[in-house]
Amino acid sequence: MSDAKEHKEAPKEAPKADAAAAPAKKGLPVKVIGIVAVLMALEAAAVFMVVKATSPKPAAAEEVHLEHADQHDTEATIEIQLIEEKFQNLQTGRVWIWDTDIYLKVKQKNEEAVNKVLEGKSAEVKEGVAMIFRRAQHSQLKEPGLETINRQLTAYMNLVIGKDPDGKERIEKIFIPKCRGFPAD
Repeated sequence: MSDAKEHKEAPKEAPKADAAAAPAKKGLPVKVIGIVAVLMALEAAAVFMVVKATSPKPAAAEEVHLEHADQHDTEATIEIQLIEEKFQNLQTGRVWIWDTDIYLKVKQKNEEAVNKVLEGKSAEVKEGVAMIFRRAQHSQLKEPGLETINRQLTAYMNLVIGKDPDGKERIEKIFIPKCRGFPAD
């Protein structure tokens, strides 16, 4: 029986030996956290230096204002009177007279070129505008915003005047502030 007692006591000693052999539970890896924090701070400083070195230098307020003013003048739009005329329309079977006033909206840098074309092709422009009004349906001339007539005039004038050196249309928009129709009889 004494062997049995020793045998029973032996298994009790084995778990104690296993517990001593297992490593103790570790705390937070302070060294690793410190190294990562230092690396992130260095990376932030490096990014800041690169951005600061590659960003454009601030200009004096006067220089920026002058550059902007020059650019604003060429990009500003002006209105040029295209035609003020009375046109006939016979599409209803009745003679209608349409008293119109038409303006072009162009950029200031295109003003000279547009005026040259209008002076050189004034008869052609008058005939083209007259044809648009003669062929227009009565309902198109009665539209509240004159969308159809405006679109046709814009297409025609862009064809006559052409494009600027940048390849953009010279005419920004066409205004028809007056378009009054009345029967001629």
